[in-house]
Amino acid sequence: MSHQAIWYMGLSVLFLILLALVFYKQRSMHTLLQFLVLVEMAYLIEAVIYIFLGSYLYHPKIIKYNTYYDSHLGAIASNMLAVPVAALILSVFQLSWVWIIMAVGLFAGIEWLFVELQLYTLHWWRIVYTVIGLLVYFPLSKIIYRRIIISLDGFLHSLFLFLCIGPLSGTLHFLPIMLFSNRIYTPGWYENPSYDTSAFSVVYYISICIIIVALVKMSRIQKWFKIVILLMVTVTVTFALKKVGILYSTVWWDSWYYILFPVALLNVAEAFSQRLYQGRR
Repeated sequence: MSHQAIWYMGLSVLFLILLALVFYKQRSMHTLLQFLVLVEMAYLIEAVIYIFLGSYLYHPKIIKYNTYYDSHLGAIASNMLAVPVAALILSVFQLSWVWIIMAVGLFAGIEWLFVELQLYTLHWWRIVYTVIGLLVYFPLSKIIYRRIIISLDGFLHSLFLFLCIGPLSGTLHFLPIMLFSNRIYTPGWYENPSYDTSAFSVVYYISICIIIVALVKMSRIQKWFKIVILLMVTVTVTFALKKVGILYSTVWWDSWYYILFPVALLNVAEAFSQRLYQGRR
């Protein structure tokens, strides 16, 4: 195992332990919902600055065959674990600005250290941008938590439901591609196929989330009929993308996986929806 992998795995394990401690302490579904919202916020920011604008690259040296997909693993360590877990702690326990400043300083220090150790390469991004972003992200997480624990309806319910299922959809979409190269997207946005695939994956998973939220909000429609509609959508999209030459599957199970996993996600979304309606009890 490379020393780069050890650093990233060590960081991930540390924040996984902190996450487990928060869940054990709170024992509340809304703590999980808050965490998912914070992850999706980080995912969306990362999609813009990292995937579409090429701000930086991570170097965990775990995936050997594709350096860009290897970089995605580093992004997961940062945006699915480290930053959201810190924001979760600050928001759930409603910690003061002193703690926020300390957390921002910690992440700025980690970023600097990773650059010095060549675990992370900055392109146009600068550490000061991270500081500014976290000074917004961390206080916003506290506001979101105060809102998410009360009953939600209307637009806010839809927004938070989207943010709750987003990281599940995004991670389930990206991980197989990163680990198995099971599909390639070629919309023609970038010369590098991995960049093209990653960018289109963002659009795809967000679109699926929007469709699922719309189906959940159709309260008068029977659940089985929602599943039928979702299957029709995923089947149609899959074969349409193949027909126009944007999607290429490299393994037999690829199409089945991306057709069926949104159905499981729909069931999860229905459960999350009820929790958001009810608020914390």
